[in-house]
Amino acid sequence: MINEGVIAALAACDATRNGDDSHTSGTGVRRPVQVARECTYPDFLKCQPLNFKGTEGVVKFATCTLQGNALTWWNSHVKTTTPEAAHAMPWRTLKKMMTDKYCPRGKIKKLEFEMWNLKVKGNDVDAMSSPTELMDKKINT
Repeated sequence: MINEGVIAALAACDATRNGDDSHTSGTGVRRPVQVARECTYPDFLKCQPLNFKGTEGVVKFATCTLQGNALTWWNSHVKTTTPEAAHAMPWRTLKKMMTDKYCPRGKIKKLEFEMWNLKVKGNDVDAMSSPTELMDKKINT
């Protein structure tokens, strides 16, 4: 009985399709589908992207995109100084601070060693992890 209901609902949905993935939503009025268009460099510039001169403003922009633990780490750093001082630091300094915090050299060396010494066992491709998956798994543990 449930199967019949699902089949009927899917059939009703398909009946409103117009062949180009636009739908009438049951109103009979066709909703247009926006067609993807080419984006050229001049089109991109019309969107007024952020303009960096050298590295000025890069730290503030980059830290505004942080999430999760990285955002918590950055907020605690800002509390030890001032927002103005934190955002005025050179990009190179922020990059070094983040690398020291999240990419300890010993852990990177260990991961590199493990990755270079991976061995293939048999022909079962599904059983093998890609190097990227292995790195992600090791970093997150």
